[in-house]
Amino acid sequence: MANATLLITGAAGFTGRHLIAAANAKGYRCVAVTQNAGSKVSGAHDTLVADLLDPAALEQTIAQAAPDYIVHLAAISFVAHGSTVEIYQVNQLGTINLLDAVQKSAPGIRKILIASSANIYGNTTDLPITEATPPAPVNHYGMSKVTMELATKLYADLPIVMSRPFNYTGCGQNPNFLIPKIVNAFKAGHKDIDLGNLDVSRDFSDVRDVVTAYLRLLETQNTAPAYNICSGTPTSLLTVLAMLNDLAGYELRVSVNPDFVRNDEINTLYGSPALLESTIGSYRQYALNDTLEWMLREQGN
Repeated sequence: MANATLLITGAAGFTGRHLIAAANAKGYRCVAVTQNAGSKVSGAHDTLVADLLDPAALEQTIAQAAPDYIVHLAAISFVAHGSTVEIYQVNQLGTINLLDAVQKSAPGIRKILIASSANIYGNTTDLPITEATPPAPVNHYGMSKVTMELATKLYADLPIVMSRPFNYTGCGQNPNFLIPKIVNAFKAGHKDIDLGNLDVSRDFSDVRDVVTAYLRLLETQNTAPAYNICSGTPTSLLTVLAMLNDLAGYELRVSVNPDFVRNDEINTLYGSPALLESTIGSYRQYALNDTLEWMLREQGN
């Protein structure tokens, strides 16, 4: 959207970098918000430093940026993050601080997209998961997103839309996450890898499709309160491994490491994209095999 200012929290992260690239292509003026001084986010018009847990700094940052739109990506997104307190502080309180700052410093904001998570649904057997599926988180990460979503209901005066992305991946994702970990093993030429639960199926999307959906939700005038961002198709981990074996041209031997097995593992998780597609239309360009090939081909992560 030509000349509109888009402020992105968590801009230096995996999703933020891809979102900035996609937004630049559409003519947005991107302002990146990061927590670390000295960070320069590629593609951003400006990079501003603010801590989500510092309300005064956030208010000053919002006033300085004067955004038309905000995409709030900043969060602790690794389920096995070591500090439960930090998960709630950043994911819940950080979002509240941001919305307080917007109320004070950006009264003309057009829309705020907040990234929640499909982890809020937990280990439900009611599949595919729709936006009406009751939350039933099985870990603190999922619970932090539920409480964050509930807190945003106190800001009914703000034009908020919630995204609930299911698993997605692509170049640049932290190797702590499953697919980049496996891809990096192939790229390094490893013959063996230790993994956790193998009997799991997930709904995988390409990060490039996810950021396309985010931008369309910003630009769509009439939106629902929340949207699943998903493919609608579960893919087992064993299928992912078979795809990568084929693309790499050799078979990676897998061992189950008990230290990597989570007791709160969600066995099968896939959603319905029907509500999203009825709002923004068809948006997905990449099948999982395309994503894996891209990740294997690119240098670095």
